[in-house]
Amino acid sequence: MNLTSAVILCLCMFGAVRLLSFPWLCSLLAGLGLCMFWKGSWRFLYVALRTIKRDLMCLVIIVRVRLSMYRNLKNRSTIPALFAQMVTKHPDKPALIYEATGEVWSFRELQERCHAVAHWALAQGWAEGDVVALYMESQPLLVALWLGLAMIGIEAAFINYNLRQQSLLHCVSVSGARAMVFGTEMKEAVSEVSDSLQPNMVLFSSGEHDDEEKLCSFQVQSLDTLLDHSPKHPPRYTLKKEFNDRLFYIYTSGTTGKPKAAVVVHSRYYRIASFGFHSFGLHHDDIIYNCLPLYHSAGTIMGVGQCLLFGLTVVVRRKFSASRFWDDCVKHNCTVILYIGEICRYLLAQPVRSSEAHHRVRLAFGNGLRPSVWEEFVRRFRIRQIGEFYGATECNCSLINIDGKVGACGFSSRILPSFYPIRLVKVQGENGELLRDSQGLCIPCLPGEPGMLVGRINHTDPLRRFDGYADQDSTNQKIAHNVFKMGDSVYVSGDVLVMDEYGYIYFRDRSGDTFRWRGENVSTTEVEGVLSGLLGHTDVAIYGVSVPGTFKIQKARLQREGYKPQDSSEKIYFLDSRAGRYEAVTDGLYSAIIKGRVCL
Repeated sequence: MNLTSAVILCLCMFGAVRLLSFPWLCSLLAGLGLCMFWKGSWRFLYVALRTIKRDLMCLVIIVRVRLSMYRNLKNRSTIPALFAQMVTKHPDKPALIYEATGEVWSFRELQERCHAVAHWALAQGWAEGDVVALYMESQPLLVALWLGLAMIGIEAAFINYNLRQQSLLHCVSVSGARAMVFGTEMKEAVSEVSDSLQPNMVLFSSGEHDDEEKLCSFQVQSLDTLLDHSPKHPPRYTLKKEFNDRLFYIYTSGTTGKPKAAVVVHSRYYRIASFGFHSFGLHHDDIIYNCLPLYHSAGTIMGVGQCLLFGLTVVVRRKFSASRFWDDCVKHNCTVILYIGEICRYLLAQPVRSSEAHHRVRLAFGNGLRPSVWEEFVRRFRIRQIGEFYGATECNCSLINIDGKVGACGFSSRILPSFYPIRLVKVQGENGELLRDSQGLCIPCLPGEPGMLVGRINHTDPLRRFDGYADQDSTNQKIAHNVFKMGDSVYVSGDVLVMDEYGYIYFRDRSGDTFRWRGENVSTTEVEGVLSGLLGHTDVAIYGVSVPGTFKIQKARLQREGYKPQDSSEKIYFLDSRAGRYEAVTDGLYSAIIKGRVCL
């Protein structure tokens, strides 16, 4: 069909709808007509009609979040101030439930504990902009600590409680923390590094003191005692910080080096939590089961943020337990669960329990749910809705899967791609270097082509900000210039994704997390998904290695075990299950495994 015919048809449809007095539909059809004129393709119209509902739903959500953020920006709101509004609305409603003890904190009680923290911090002589490191397992006190510190402008740094020695010292050091609060369950780890901490570092501990001698050996004060004697009323302090100022630091996982302290400002916290609430249809009376660590953004923003900003009740579990997961959900009448993909796989690997059939969970939302697990997880546990999202703590190119497309972590509109300016651009080499054209600009990927996800930076737009890390060098490494047009700047995610013709985006791999096989890049994530399913959802890591001088030995071993290589040039690949089991296989057996014909 030529362009003239397409335009005539669209004008006819426009006129007919106009006579029927549907003004909004007129605008929509006019837009589609212009798009068809520009694209000159019936296929584009088909794609537009298939995706228009999804795109409009997301458009409404983006507009809603954007307007609320502008309102908060105008009002100079902060997270503590927004939480105070929730306390006023329902002071006696349960805010946090600690699964380990059954302890329930109402919104009023949580606020009072935050006030106690604020008074304690002021008594230490700390000022706005100072940093306090928090190093403890997940518990309601952790929420009261960072939120109470934020009431007076002090920034928390969430330290991963699995870190030890040099990694722990690195995270404390890069944050510039003046003090550290740790749970007594972490006293051994703290004692190992106490002599290497800054001389002026002040230490506070919280929890049961079953070894007073060890704690006294490196001068630790009891935080619990200090908070018990702190006033519960609001401190007489006027916060100078506003909506775009720093709230706290969350560390990256360190997949590309040592962990980096990502800056989280008040507006970013609100944006992440707000998108989660509106995108996945959360209700104010929902009860969320949160077994994710609170040192990560999924647990403390996507999870706890629903409590602080929207009044939901959150059940906090100290650590994830696959065997207790559904029992906990039944016990607390949870209606929503928060996941990362590995949790879903661990749950599938558990034997069937009666509690699986008695829970009230209707929504599971999180990130990293692999296609190989998705459908089986929904079917076995009868989850009505999956809310998958993509986004690093610091990124400005988050994605949401609002219509449950299996395997997709989000989408980019094919009709209005500029409304949310994220792109997949071509890369070259294993280090993920951006590929550029003759004008020096990056090359957008076509549907089906894997590429690096980038997001345009605009510091005047609360959705497009990139606040970076505690150190400027790390921040600069994540910014690329002259990408869409000369003079612009984008955030480079470091993740390779691929988009289909409908705009759905699928996670492909971390840049560099691949290996070469027969002249092609093989995604370790894809191979891990296949092998994990074949091995009963055990934890699997895939990587390719070169083993000089061992080829003939391994080849002979495989022949003795009944496998004949397809030809003498086949290479060896090692499959590591992280459970003490290592297998060496050749190309042919590797290929058979990928096609699902072999189970190790």
